[in-house]
Amino acid sequence: MDAVIPFKHDFKFEYEMIEQISPMIRRVVAENPNFFTFYGTNTYILGSGNVALVDPGPDQSKHIEAIVNGLKGEAITHIFVTHSHFDHWPAYLALQKVYGAKTYGYIPDELRQQSSTADGDINDLTNQERFDLTGFIPDVGVRHGDIVTGDGWSVECVFTPGHASNHMCYQLREEKALLSGDHVMGWSTSVISPPSGSMEAYMNSLELMLQRDDNCFWPAHGTGIDEPKPFVRAFIAHRQEREGEIREQMEKGINTIREMVPHIYRDVPEHLYPAAERSTLAAVIYMQKKGVVGCSEEATVNSRLILV
Repeated sequence: MDAVIPFKHDFKFEYEMIEQISPMIRRVVAENPNFFTFYGTNTYILGSGNVALVDPGPDQSKHIEAIVNGLKGEAITHIFVTHSHFDHWPAYLALQKVYGAKTYGYIPDELRQQSSTADGDINDLTNQERFDLTGFIPDVGVRHGDIVTGDGWSVECVFTPGHASNHMCYQLREEKALLSGDHVMGWSTSVISPPSGSMEAYMNSLELMLQRDDNCFWPAHGTGIDEPKPFVRAFIAHRQEREGEIREQMEKGINTIREMVPHIYRDVPEHLYPAAERSTLAAVIYMQKKGVVGCSEEATVNSRLILV
């Protein structure tokens, strides 16, 4: 039986308008819609007075002005970034000039160690690939389980690599509400694109969600998810079924990712095939590690695959 994901495509909002969506959370949507961002990037405001921002969004003047004008009489003291894809962070540069708030996010161990040496400079990147070549480095590095407190609010950091190697979710502890970034969204599954994206890490991060007590998810794109665990279970089942579809195509003699994607993603527009190929590659790499699929070379979308 096909896994049924209860997608939520009904999303009511107004661009450049800060909306109260829970007692302690407000949201403003950036006008950067496309096939990967849905209607745009959600920027979340936590608390009141001295507030935290989660995912400041793209560098768009209207979006930045909406945040600043909507927070008249208030101040941003913390800026949390879920991950380094360009639709999530560039607006912090302008907001930092207004408020002076530091950014918070995951920093890989090698960069963390580099910054701690006497002559190390965390801005002198030696491993840009881990940050998807975007150059975003948070001012404050956080790890899984870290608690960051502010004026009347507190945030738990939840490390969820998979969609990106540096993906971090943040739970507003007072409401047990998880700001889930691109890890779990209501409108679509996430693209997993190696090398920063890892299907193994993504599946492990989904399993982590089942062990938690979050009341709801507020993703970076689209509307919220009121019942997280059934949603997460459906995502896990969907990815497991995708592995079965890859095996099925190989049993039919279709042995490259490029050839099998049109058969597996029959309902997906052709211009999205490159993204589908990346997620399929991530699945194949994971299947290789489990000993299900073999390849005589490093797997690519054109590699000849064999069933083990």
